Amino acid sequence: MTAGLAVVVWSYPRGSGLSKDGETAVDVSAYAAQIAAQLGAHIIKVKPPTANIEQEAARKVYEKQKIPIATLPERVRHVVQSAFNGRRIVIFSGGPAKEDDESVLQEIRGIYQGGGFGSIIGRNSFQRPKAKALNLLSRIMNIYMGKG
Repeated sequence: MTAGLAVVVWSYPRGSGLSKDGETAVDVSAYAAQIAAQLGAHIIKVKPPTANIEQEAARKVYEKQKIPIATLPERVRHVVQSAFNGRRIVIFSGGPAKEDDESVLQEIRGIYQGGGFGSIIGRNSFQRPKAKALNLLSRIMNIYMGKG
């Protein structure tokens, strides 16, 4: 029981059983979202998934079932689906600092197109001069409102 409190889980897979690339592999990210949902999370934060598939057993399923993962929107859609078919809020981290606004916005568009619920973009905003950060944040909000 959560006593009326929202449960937020940052589901970042790590450990000796994963390669560095495996931490953001689509199969691992989807599983991380699924486990967070099963643990009772209302809001799940994961890293944007890459097209890498870490587990060989998962690779066989992805190929046999022809699960689309070529684009970021497809991978985001799969991760969101893994969290009780979108019945949990899945947000995505902003990752490492990106120098140019367009690379940030391109990732945001992919998350939005895939049905992601939002992005945490801390360092990609607060490490910019205030005027540039506010402009970037405005553009991001427009994307999530379907205007960008």
